[in-house]
Amino acid sequence: MSSDAEKIKGLLALKKKIEAKIEELELELKELRATLETVNSVLLEKGFKRAEAVTAPQGEAAETVVPLKTAGGELLANLFVGENSLRVVPAEDKGFNINTPPFNQFLLEKVFLKMQEKDAELARSGQLSPEKIFSYNIVRDGDIIREIVVNNVDAERLKELKSSIRWTFEKMYEKMKS
Repeated sequence: MSSDAEKIKGLLALKKKIEAKIEELELELKELRATLETVNSVLLEKGFKRAEAVTAPQGEAAETVVPLKTAGGELLANLFVGENSLRVVPAEDKGFNINTPPFNQFLLEKVFLKMQEKDAELARSGQLSPEKIFSYNIVRDGDIIREIVVNNVDAERLKELKSSIRWTFEKMYEKMKS
């Protein structure tokens, strides 16, 4: 066997090994995220009221806190922006109900589900790996929104999400006041 053929064979073996390790780590990450969601739910049930920004361990990216306010300066929610993820924590005094329009009709159906469908289509065509599909989880206490966790957010989507979430919460707040 020629030297080039041996190098290619070695590189192919290395490629397979790397792909297997990536798959293993992605599965572990998915399991850790699911476990974290469960822990968050249990904390919420046990009376833990507010998600606080967590200082990231050294070497990891910290969350950036972005307040979402009404035109009049009233705090609606805080966005905790991490690497490829976003957490929306409504202001404690607001008590946003998931049944208050336009939460379901606009934010969930027209924004979140459209992003998820677009990513699912890209994954079906092989342009996006399945674990990179946009996903979200709404942490609730009854019908009250405590936190919205959004995964697989890029910079382009972050801008759209920030705007859509602020608009939605502002409309919900207006309805709550009237």
